[in-house]
Amino acid sequence: MLILLMPQSTSWADDSPYTENRHRLALKQSMKTMTADQFAEFSQGRRLFEQMWVIAPSLDDDIDGLGPLYNSISCLQCHPANGRGHAPDKPEQKLDAMLVRLSQLDKKGNIITPHPVYGEQLQDKAVPSVKAEGHVSMAYRYFNVTLKDGTAVPMREPKVMLSQAAYTDFSDVLTSARIGPALIGMGFINAIPAEQIIANADPDDLNGDGISGRVNWIKDSMTGLTHIGRFGYKANVASLKAQVVNAFHGDLGITSSIHPKENCTLVQSDCLKALSGGEPELREAQLNAVTVYMQLLAIPKPLSIDNEQLLLGQQMFNKSNCLACHHAKFTTSKETKPQQLASTTISPYSDFLLHDMGEGLADGRPDQGATGREWRTTPLWAIGLSKIVNSHANYLHDGRARTLLEAILWHGGEAQASQQAVINMSSEQREALLNYLQRL
Repeated sequence: MLILLMPQSTSWADDSPYTENRHRLALKQSMKTMTADQFAEFSQGRRLFEQMWVIAPSLDDDIDGLGPLYNSISCLQCHPANGRGHAPDKPEQKLDAMLVRLSQLDKKGNIITPHPVYGEQLQDKAVPSVKAEGHVSMAYRYFNVTLKDGTAVPMREPKVMLSQAAYTDFSDVLTSARIGPALIGMGFINAIPAEQIIANADPDDLNGDGISGRVNWIKDSMTGLTHIGRFGYKANVASLKAQVVNAFHGDLGITSSIHPKENCTLVQSDCLKALSGGEPELREAQLNAVTVYMQLLAIPKPLSIDNEQLLLGQQMFNKSNCLACHHAKFTTSKETKPQQLASTTISPYSDFLLHDMGEGLADGRPDQGATGREWRTTPLWAIGLSKIVNSHANYLHDGRARTLLEAILWHGGEAQASQQAVINMSSEQREALLNYLQRL
């Protein structure tokens, strides 16, 4: 069997999942060994991920089928350089790497998901024969949080504003903004045995530490089986392949074997009449190629904790009990395919569980089994590369936090004690903690 050695200079085993690169393209590096077949599929997946999809019919039916309703024309638009999307800073700026999830509140106070007229998310773009669902803009309330040492930290609280309603007014719509997450270690997350995630759950807080992470169980609509939610800001997606097809369907309007119908609701007659790019538009071979691309992306290697300040930062991270949710290590299943993902110890710094993060971060919009106050613990690996990869740094689900310190200060609910510990740190301890996080 032919093995292709990727051209990277390393000092560890050739089958390592890591890359030493920490430059602008650090999140686009491939693992160092692939078979010839894997490399071909990985390359095809990368092309499809970066491809600007076009409206059907076109001269190239491999890349047509965009819309009829959509948010972006390529995966790369929401995940620039495989990194984070960003929130607009002013109401007049467009949502280039962000979307808004929707639900409806009925007269009895019950939540209906997806919205019966607009679906699960607002599509603010459409092909020429179809009306876009509406316009989204973001506004902010600005304020400061004062730390114990007197440091004032600028903060911003976002507000989603919907206008130009195409089908019915937005008066009963619940919203939740989302920036595109960085694409780190998706294949490895998919390969963590379910029992390892379940082992960290403590829904009734039996150990009395104030932290009660729980699994978001996702029901497969086709098989009726339930699986652990691993992906998405609310852990509302169970597998990597499901994450890929959901994004193609919701964000680009591309159908697949799992989502064979266009993303139109019954009242959107112009959308239902639009031309299709195939049945389905994303063929199975293309879906598999994009999934392989996600699986075989290398993980940026953490930097060494090699001086007293970084050791202090690590101590502050542990002392603040951040590890209770940002769990350091998992080992992937030995049966995982492809074999590059099997029996590997990884450090994602997440437990992939739902936690009540308090009223400050609450979106009031339940999603699968998650409440409006619950969020999946965001993995912290390679978080220090955010500004290097994307020239900006937006954190949390809606990009409200522009620095890691802002993100920490938004932690409430089960993370309130950890947030308070950071507020009470000396400037030296706080700086050490933030520098430590940049090394992960």
